[in-house]
Amino acid sequence: MLSWYETVSGLIDLRSFSNLWYWIMLAVVWSSASHFVLGVPWDMVLRAKRQGGAAEEDLHDLVRVNVNRLLHIAETAGAGLLAIACFLLTTLTLLGFVYGMEFAQAVDLLAVPLTLVAWLSIRCARGIRKADGADLYRRLHRHRLVTQGIGMAAIFVSAFWGMAYNLGLHPF
Repeated sequence: MLSWYETVSGLIDLRSFSNLWYWIMLAVVWSSASHFVLGVPWDMVLRAKRQGGAAEEDLHDLVRVNVNRLLHIAETAGAGLLAIACFLLTTLTLLGFVYGMEFAQAVDLLAVPLTLVAWLSIRCARGIRKADGADLYRRLHRHRLVTQGIGMAAIFVSAFWGMAYNLGLHPF
């Protein structure tokens, strides 16, 4: 019979690539990232495009609020957030790929592509703020496709690296 400590340490295992929770979290994170485009649920975009009217007005309002919010954060705290993100990503990369910490590698393989998606979201938000409403659907769709592409590449690289790590093919 397993002790309480063995049960808890099995659930909170820092061996990420052999832990089912890491792979579940990876799938959920990328699924959510591609479903919420600039904070707007994709089903709302599709409904507004199909139905128009009130659904389209709601979409424009929600996009306006989220774009203004995202750009306000980027303009007021962007430099500080960039410095913190660079520090954390550098730390994770060094801990993971220089010092061989598996948990840092796993988090880095998740955080680096998400940082790229965040940068692209700010760029897309700036484009939406400058453009007129007719271009909105195209910009949201393109941003979603790029996010999905980054997510697929990130999942592939994580799976490849995790498989190599579990087979003992890592250089550490």
